[in-house]
Amino acid sequence: MGKERPTNGAPAQQPPARERGFVRVRGAREHNLKDVDVEIPREALVVFSGVSGSGKSSLAFGTIYAEAQRRYLESVSPYARRLIAQAGVPEVDAIEGLPPAVALQQQRGVASVRSSVGSVTTLSSLLRMLYSRAGHYPPGQAMLYAEDFSPNTPQGACPRCHGQGRIYGATEASMVPDDSLSIRERAIAAWPPAWHGQNLRDILVTLGYDVDKPWRSLPKKDRDWILFTDEAPSVPVYPGFTPKETRQALRAKTEPAYMGTFTSARNYVMHTFATSQSAMMRKRVAQYMVSTDCPACQGKRLKPEALAVTFAGRDIGELAHLPIEQVAQVLQPAAEGKLREAMSQEKRLAAQRLAHDALARLRTLQELGLGYLSMDRGTPTLSPGELQRLRLATQLGSQLFGVIYVLDEPSAGLHPADGEALLAALQRLKSAGNSVYVVEHDLSLMRAADWLVDVGPEAGERGGRVLYSGPPAGLEQVGESQTRRHLFGEVALPERELRSPRGSLRLEGITRNNLQGLDVAIPVGCLTAVTGVSGSGKSTLVSRALLELVAQHLGSELPGEEEEADETVEPDASDGNWSGRLAGDTGAIRRLVQVDQKPIGRTPRSNLATYTGLFDGVRKLFAATPAARKRRYDPGRFSFNVPKGRCPKCEGEGFVSVELLFMPSVYAPCPECHGARYNPQTLEVRWQDRNIAEVLGMTVEEAAAFFVDEPALQRPLRTLLDIGLGYLRLGQPATELSGGEAQRIKLATELQRTHRGDTLYVLDEPTTGLHAADADRLLAQLQRLADEGNTVVVVEHEMRVVAQADWVIDMGPGAGGQGGRVVVAGTPQSVARNRASRTAPYLAACLRSHSR
Repeated sequence: MGKERPTNGAPAQQPPARERGFVRVRGAREHNLKDVDVEIPREALVVFSGVSGSGKSSLAFGTIYAEAQRRYLESVSPYARRLIAQAGVPEVDAIEGLPPAVALQQQRGVASVRSSVGSVTTLSSLLRMLYSRAGHYPPGQAMLYAEDFSPNTPQGACPRCHGQGRIYGATEASMVPDDSLSIRERAIAAWPPAWHGQNLRDILVTLGYDVDKPWRSLPKKDRDWILFTDEAPSVPVYPGFTPKETRQALRAKTEPAYMGTFTSARNYVMHTFATSQSAMMRKRVAQYMVSTDCPACQGKRLKPEALAVTFAGRDIGELAHLPIEQVAQVLQPAAEGKLREAMSQEKRLAAQRLAHDALARLRTLQELGLGYLSMDRGTPTLSPGELQRLRLATQLGSQLFGVIYVLDEPSAGLHPADGEALLAALQRLKSAGNSVYVVEHDLSLMRAADWLVDVGPEAGERGGRVLYSGPPAGLEQVGESQTRRHLFGEVALPERELRSPRGSLRLEGITRNNLQGLDVAIPVGCLTAVTGVSGSGKSTLVSRALLELVAQHLGSELPGEEEEADETVEPDASDGNWSGRLAGDTGAIRRLVQVDQKPIGRTPRSNLATYTGLFDGVRKLFAATPAARKRRYDPGRFSFNVPKGRCPKCEGEGFVSVELLFMPSVYAPCPECHGARYNPQTLEVRWQDRNIAEVLGMTVEEAAAFFVDEPALQRPLRTLLDIGLGYLRLGQPATELSGGEAQRIKLATELQRTHRGDTLYVLDEPTTGLHAADADRLLAQLQRLADEGNTVVVVEHEMRVVAQADWVIDMGPGAGGQGGRVVVAGTPQSVARNRASRTAPYLAACLRSHSR
């Protein structure tokens, strides 16, 4: 138990008269928290606010939730208690009145085609039982179990595609994109590059094939054998010989350089994709593979017997493919007991009960603005905000009470029109007897909260204090709070003239997902905001169609394609399923940059310093010190990715993974180097009295002061400061960074470069995870890019950003099938006046409130 102290930010008024307990935190020191004492009510909607990096997540997740999790582990088993010491415990003296806690954090979808909306919400299980118990079976077919309706079980999966719904292969067109080339000119693009590809061409010369004739002029039987044969003959190879010299060598039985074994192009592609340990190799061959709906199940993933069973006239594959709002309409009559099909009373009751339960969950998803999703939609295609709201819907159906739910920005990716439904869902959790603790930047959610805990006043070392804890209205009296200025409308929009476009990029006939023959123009040299409710088609238009058409026009790969070498690689299932063209002033764009929220790495080995290139300069400084030169240490010695300098125990990660078996693995500090990453000999070298590990431990702000006389380091450090990331440590592991922080690091890396005014920048919801004060700093950098003549396109829900754009394209009017159209395009002021737009009233309110 910790000693008693006065409470930071005491409540401005007493809680309601009814008895309500408090969670009492004493001496919290996790991350940048400064010995925080605070009392937070239970059975209330509590919002933790503050600028990015202020310490609000450290208090909500790193302290309160982490302690609840620790107490749970302690209660489970002696084995679990042993793991606690490895996993670490929160830095806090005491927490009293702490109930069990459930965390719903932002995270990317599981990279598996088998994880779907239906499986995350457990709706798939209900539907499988519905079809098993109350489905209409063909005459003579035996009843199937629920597992028989699952594509993820051996008894349910389609035998042809093993439950994936698609089959993968390679065609002549995919492997030979230009049939005017000869084999020697690398017509078979799918074959490996460098020596291995040359080897295969030399083998064909030995086999007597003409490698100098255009591919299209070769006989079809020759083309088919080269591309598709399963034969693998071994023949003598004479590298560098002409076909004539090769024939002479074969007749003379000249000793070959070696014996080579032939592999057809298709077999090379399929074998490499299936067995290669290199993600880069798999990525390379995946582009030559085409995927099509499985002919046996038509993409429904199930065996014929399961698809023969229907309910309300549809098989389970058809139902799973419908948007959730349509599934609800299909199940409504069954839930009310109004079934048309003739069935026994037992089946009728089962159908009513199961349909009623499924309908309740479907309604919750609709209330959370997710009615446009289908149950078979894969989780890798969902945004972190969509995934978190799916898990929130599951919790709403769990009927737990007496629990603390800790949520990380549930409003992320949500249009203001859907925010009211989210608030209603959170209020439902609270009304069921739970405490709802939300880390949030959304001002409307703050105003609706019962209690506000504002942390700050700034980020990093300048934050970590509870400035206020009490009802929202009381924050107005706290002068040092940055949240206060925005919550009570004290920050006006800067006055500026709208930019005049230098032309426009036109997207014509875009047909993809819910976009059907869409035409839209994007002004060149301006900042354009694309708005609309969740699921209206914004990301399809910008992050898919626009990006891919411009990349195709520039003859380059999509930006960022090479970043994640370790992620799961799969052939593009959408090949050929969309259409559209790029027109207009395409010559004005010579470069394309996508700044997304994907992680800058998936392990602690990736960090801010390495990603931005800043670390190269730091290592050179250390290698130039007298101590390093004396020991003949080069810059590589100071890289934690090179064996000679790093800690041998953790191999330079600074952390070791602790497997919890029944819970997700966690990273704990290395027991040998204690997080320093390096071996003792490397740490003996010092620059300005600091070793390399101590430099990595500095914040960006500290590093800017420390390297003040190093111009090469000042540029990246200044850019990081300008964009509001001064609180991050140089060596902060990628695993600790939010999506918003990763996106701003990418933007800062880009801002360091010299700009020519001919670049298209595409950002999808760049203000996600940002306090209003930080969003203003980010917006200033985007305005700077547009001022330099670049074209900036942002998908955005934050009305303060939309209000400061030059042009707004509002998609909608609804989600899914009710969306996919341009409702209105124009200046922010003209869009705000449009009565058909669901964005308009919120944009108009923003323009009014900030124009004073």
